[in-house]
Amino acid sequence: MKRILFVDDESNILDGLKRMLRPMRAEWDMHFATGGEAALELMETHPMDVLVTDMRMPEMDGAMLLEIVRERYPSVFRIILSGYTELNASLRAVSVAHQFLSKPCDPESLRASISHSTSFAEVLDSRMLISLVGSLRDLPPLPHIFAELKLALADPKCSLDRVSKIVEKDVAITAKLLQLVNSAFFGASRNITDVQSAVTRLGVSVLQDLVLSVAMFRAFTANEYITREYIEDVHRHAQLTARIASAITLNSPSSPFCTLAGLLHDIGKLVMAERIPAHLARARNQAEEEHMPLYQVEESLIQISHAEVGAYLLSMWGFPPPIVEAVAHHHHPRRVPHNGLDIVFVVYAANLLAGEREAIARGAEPPAFDMELFDQTGAAPLLADWRTLAEAAFANQAQLVN
Repeated sequence: MKRILFVDDESNILDGLKRMLRPMRAEWDMHFATGGEAALELMETHPMDVLVTDMRMPEMDGAMLLEIVRERYPSVFRIILSGYTELNASLRAVSVAHQFLSKPCDPESLRASISHSTSFAEVLDSRMLISLVGSLRDLPPLPHIFAELKLALADPKCSLDRVSKIVEKDVAITAKLLQLVNSAFFGASRNITDVQSAVTRLGVSVLQDLVLSVAMFRAFTANEYITREYIEDVHRHAQLTARIASAITLNSPSSPFCTLAGLLHDIGKLVMAERIPAHLARARNQAEEEHMPLYQVEESLIQISHAEVGAYLLSMWGFPPPIVEAVAHHHHPRRVPHNGLDIVFVVYAANLLAGEREAIARGAEPPAFDMELFDQTGAAPLLADWRTLAEAAFANQAQLVN
């Protein structure tokens, strides 16, 4: 049974929540606190799985409460309840809230949000994974992309198209904006999976507040373990994988989901670079020395890889289950049953094709393809064409870089 704490400074609001959520008593162990200080006192003696807090409260608002909870109890799933009229105040919570829900929030929406966002961790049952991702505050973008975005947003003549093209270059910025735009807070009636639609939905004014005023992002800083060149390689590989996924699913209804999942499939590497850089460096060195794939070394060291880390982050941020599943299993596609060229298989194949082109370019050993799985999904006859598409995508990306 999930232990859930609801926080609001108005007791009548909490009384209303108790009445509204009475049917959930069989599923949830619910607690209620009047204000942030009372919530923190309660959490000292009563461990919680989920915290749902109002944004506007005196003395300690929702953003401040969630920041303290992130530091003290990183495994707690954090939700902000806020009205759109409180937009400017609520944007302060973008770095510490996993989900934004609009108020009043009906019980079914709340139940669905909590269930979807915590189910992946329950399947893996990894305390390290939950703590690692839960303690994350932000994902630093590439310095030159971040600088370019700030410069563009400071320009009063900045166009949405220009902003979109900049955002598309960075995995971290893309993921965060899509998390925000798809939240109930912005009332999205469908899953927005492309940057252009996300930027249009948010608008330049909100983006300016996020990047220039709220300081949602901070540029990546190299350290003794992780270099800027490595992070740039992660982004380049992600973009190449997304381009290949898009090319091999052209005109398919699943293409937008495949493209986005391809872009985000290695986002777990960015989480690890931010939270446990020494471990990631050790795993990379061991993988190079023993000529093993990185994910296999990661699994041997801590039982989980960057794939599960990234999938858990995206599940907490409310990304659609097909994308979470594709990210989680892009190294182990046999973990799930396949229905032809589904999203999991497409991302698996696109990642391999991208890795193959990159290996050929640097004269290294290309990754192995599971040809039995290609046969089972009906993709084997398409592989030669897909390799041609991957080669073209790689050449186009090289031209853009140069």
